Amino acid sequence: MNREALANKDPHDIADALEGMPPRERTVAFMLLPGVLQAEVFTFLERDLQSDLLKSLGNREIAEVLENMSPDDRTEFFEDFPDQLIKGVINLLSEEERQVALTLIGYREDSVGRIMTPYYIQVRKDWTVSHTLKHIKRYGSKAETLNFIYVVDADQKLIDDIKIGKLLLADDDARLESLMDFKFVAVSTLQTREEATTVFEKYDRAALPVISSSGVLVGIVTFDDMLDEIERRDTEDIQKFGGLEALEMPYVKTSLFKMVQKRAGWLVVLFLSEMLTASAMGYFEGEIAEAVVLALFIPLIISSGGNSGSQAATLIIRAMALNEIRLRDWWFVMRKEISSGLLLGSVLGAMGFIRVAIWQKAGLHDYGFHWLSVGLTIAVSLLGIVLWGTLTGSMVPFVLKKLKLDPATSSAPFVATLVDVTGLIIYFSIAALFLRGELL
Repeated sequence: MNREALANKDPHDIADALEGMPPRERTVAFMLLPGVLQAEVFTFLERDLQSDLLKSLGNREIAEVLENMSPDDRTEFFEDFPDQLIKGVINLLSEEERQVALTLIGYREDSVGRIMTPYYIQVRKDWTVSHTLKHIKRYGSKAETLNFIYVVDADQKLIDDIKIGKLLLADDDARLESLMDFKFVAVSTLQTREEATTVFEKYDRAALPVISSSGVLVGIVTFDDMLDEIERRDTEDIQKFGGLEALEMPYVKTSLFKMVQKRAGWLVVLFLSEMLTASAMGYFEGEIAEAVVLALFIPLIISSGGNSGSQAATLIIRAMALNEIRLRDWWFVMRKEISSGLLLGSVLGAMGFIRVAIWQKAGLHDYGFHWLSVGLTIAVSLLGIVLWGTLTGSMVPFVLKKLKLDPATSSAPFVATLVDVTGLIIYFSIAALFLRGELL
């Protein structure tokens, strides 16, 4: 693929094309790209391919690529590199870019300060619209985004932000102060990326100003930078909810040993927990021996409880992630889940009773003279176990959050296992109540 064909493609597509090339051809093709485009394409390459390219480039080429990268992308690139390598690469940058890079790297790894960019449009409230537009034309080419301009006072503290559209529609001689409402949303350099993500989602902004603890405007962070954090957060929650530790790398790049290591811990815990199910069944061994028919419905009973618990846990964890519910809402959730559990349990209980009745009357299975009591046992057990599973699945995330733990840890397998064990106790206790003196 020649230079013109590559240069006319979108940076994402060029990165995809380079990844499919042999190493030597990839390096040559990358070097044929214009300098600014090189930096854009480099950002979209996989991390291991970025490392391979750096090894095949000279210092001058490396410096050009890094110089043309946006500060936030460059900082993200540095995150997984050894300190010694970072030191050598940073020294290749110009003095201005070196200071920017060192400043951003100095922030905590999961902080907003680490991914912000210092390139934005900063203005004063006493400027006219005409003067501001001239300022934008002069310095706007390097800004990360021009959706908003940021107004600061004499101490460089942020006092407002103004949409560029509002500026364009104003009279040339109007002062910016007349366009200001002194209402703005900002994030702190020390806030975590996850906290900043919540702010982005709440206010639906494409970019947010970043301020220091004293209110000084130090940068902006854009939504495209937060998308990576959103993806990482959601992936981690899904993996935890599936019953394994979160992976640090993509699935296809995670080694077999690391994959087993991440999955084995939870499997062992769940296995040991399920052993309690066998213990519970052993405790009721006498009842099972006297009424073998009870054993036929054990899979039906415990799976219904586990499924209802997993459903409830999924709903509550997602609602927590979206800040729809907080710790103080536990009583509201409990009341709602009690109602849901009773209705769902009644539906499944009725279906369980009808199933016993149809099988008995149709001659598909003979439950004996006391089939009606067996049917009622199944129906009431399903009602109780589904209600219990719903309550357990909805309350466990609240308990974990209260203990300062990640609610996503209350994984579906964990909730299902917990309900399995307790569900057996509920089932046989109800059976003893309904079948005492008949089958037991």
